[in-house]
Formats: sequence, structure tokens, C-alpha cells
Amino acid sequence: MYSLKEKMRVIIFGTDTTLGKLFDISLIVSIILSILIVMLDSVHAYKTSFGDLFNQLEWVFTILFTVEYVLRLYCSKKPLNYIFSFFGVVDLFSVIPSYISLFFPGAQVLSVIRVLRVLRVFRVLKLVQYVGEAEMLLKAMKASKRKILIFLFFLMNIVLLLGSVMYLIEGKSSGFDSIPRSIYWAIVTLTTVGYGDISPQTSIGQTVSAIIMIIGYSIIAVPTGIVTSEIKFAKDKSEENICNNCEDGTLR
Repeated sequence: MYSLKEKMRVIIFGTDTTLGKLFDISLIVSIILSILIVMLDSVHAYKTSFGDLFNQLEWVFTILFTVEYVLRLYCSKKPLNYIFSFFGVVDLFSVIPSYISLFFPGAQVLSVIRVLRVLRVFRVLKLVQYVGEAEMLLKAMKASKRKILIFLFFLMNIVLLLGSVMYLIEGKSSGFDSIPRSIYWAIVTLTTVGYGDISPQTSIGQTVSAIIMIIGYSIIAVPTGIVTSEIKFAKDKSEENICNNCEDGTLR
């Protein structure tokens, strides 16, 4: 006969039972609704008209998520492991801003942290099965960090040089009133963002701008290629470690 704690553990952490599925569905709906309230509360017109309602609903969800957090601690075989796990920290940070605002009125700005609740959907939907792919991407980025650093150093030299050149060509009359501001323009142009707050007026300046834009499109592929090659290398290496002649695919 299962104890109450074991039954609750099956419902909260499992998805094989009807109650477990119902719990997960209810949790997903609660998370989505709470995120929607946080988003609507940031709109001044809605906050003016429905601010009190949003606040009441937020406390309802905060209490619900707090109860869920306590139940997870109670049902966990190793509570400390859950507290310091990634999702344990997310669970805590998704409710703590509301309680902090009770003691520090100016802490309402921390309410934006509540959007972390959306990360909890990953656990409910069991999307953590894709963590392996994320780890592979992270390893590839770590393996290529030296190449990327050299690439960023190269970019820094480009924007310093071109920004200084544009400062000399355009001058204050065109908005290039300092080298740092000109470097800012070079970064914006090189990344093809193009805010348009500063623009060259002379023919030479426009020519340099065109060159920077072309360089910008060209360099986008560089970090992508570096990381992609490392991912391919990691995949090939992992495939080499798998015994293709063994039916169970065990390692050599």
C-alpha cells in the first residue's frame, strides 16, 4: 500500500497516471495564464483599468506555485538536490518577487523575473530530452572559443579603423562628432542593424558605408561556420566511438 507521500510523488513528478497528466495540464494552464497577466500588467492602459484584478490574480498564482514548490520539496527523495537544481531555482525565483514586494515596496520592478515561469513548461512537457543537443552546442562553442575570440578581436580592429576613418571623412556636420560615436555607427552598420540616427552625407562616406555593409554580410557566416564545424567534428567523434558491428550499439 502506497503512502500519501508516494502517491503525491507519482502525481507531481510522474505523467503515466490520469491524475499526473491532469496535474501537468493544470500546471501548464496556470503558467500560461500567469505569464499573460505579467505581460498585460506591463501595459499602462490595462494596468490602469485592471491593476487591482491583475494583482489579485497574481497572488492567487503565487500561492498556487508556492504550494506546488512546498509539495515538491515534501515529495522529493532528496530535497536539497531539488532546491539547488536548475528547475528548483526557477521554481523559487518565479514566486519570490511577490513576497519581496511585501517588505520592499520598490521591489515591484523585480516582478519581471516572474516570466521565468515559462521555463517550467520545459519540465512539464518533458522537453529536457533535448538537453543533449544543447550540451553538444555548448561544447562546440567552448571548443571554438579561441577562434571566436580572434574573430571578435579582428572585428574590433575593423570598427576602430572604419569609425576613425568616418570621423575624418564626415566630421561633426554629419553627426560624427567624436570617434566613439563614429565607432558606434560602424558597429551598427557592420551588423546591418542600421538605426539611421547617423548617416554619411558625402560620396566618400557613402562609399565607405557600402563597403562596411558588404563586409557585414560576409562576416556573419564566419562564427556560424566555426561553430558548425565543431558540431560536425563532435558528432563524427561520437559516431566513431559507437560500435557499428554490435547489435546493441555499445561503446568500443
